[in-house]
Amino acid sequence: MQTNPNSIPGKHSLDAMIFSAGLGTRFKPWTDKHPKALAPVNGKTLLQRNIEYLQQYGIRNVIVNVHHFAEQIEKAIADNQGWGSRVRISDERNEVLETGGGLLKARSLFTPGQRFITCNVDILTDLDIHKLVQFHEQKNALISFGITNRISSRNLLFNRDGRLCGWKNNTTGEQRISINENELVPKAYSCVVVFEYAVFELMKQHGFTGKFSLIDVYLELAAEHLIMGFDHSGDRLVDVGKPASVAVAESLFP
Repeated sequence: MQTNPNSIPGKHSLDAMIFSAGLGTRFKPWTDKHPKALAPVNGKTLLQRNIEYLQQYGIRNVIVNVHHFAEQIEKAIADNQGWGSRVRISDERNEVLETGGGLLKARSLFTPGQRFITCNVDILTDLDIHKLVQFHEQKNALISFGITNRISSRNLLFNRDGRLCGWKNNTTGEQRISINENELVPKAYSCVVVFEYAVFELMKQHGFTGKFSLIDVYLELAAEHLIMGFDHSGDRLVDVGKPASVAVAESLFP
């Protein structure tokens, strides 16, 4: 699906993918009849808000993956002419593939050889993507993503330079360490990510296929490739994961 192609900016603009295929089980009863991507926050859906967020940084080539009530998302995009962006669909109706599998499936929709952005439809933030990309370039990283000091049930672990070294589940105590260092700093993942296009081949080389999480990709690649956390603590961010969090989102994002 393509919408409003005349609005596409110059060819050097980054592509982006908004992960929108999740079942939204924590967001019931809304998700019994609708996809979470179309949940409204102050009169705008989560999907529209993320598309408009990307537009602030000149990003108008957008990929949206769909699974749960996919036809409702496709209709909303068509009815609203992509809210001014060129929106293409990555169809996961047969099986929801999680973030990593969803990204790999959508590979053919990205501009070959060009870095790109991903974000999650249920995260609203004002993280400055220009600053994130600048940080990514300065570090010469393979992958860079936003992180903050907020409380989370799971944390990514970084060394003092901001390099990803591991992951911890704070509820169970489980840890996965990619790089052994004495002092690791826990941070919460913001789900706004810059990737170099080379990540696609690296995922295949490391045997990733089917359904898998991007967190697994990060932890697998971190020992041999530079994966960096960009600390944007203090910015607005809300995980609209449950119906109760809509009120929080509406207070932060008018």
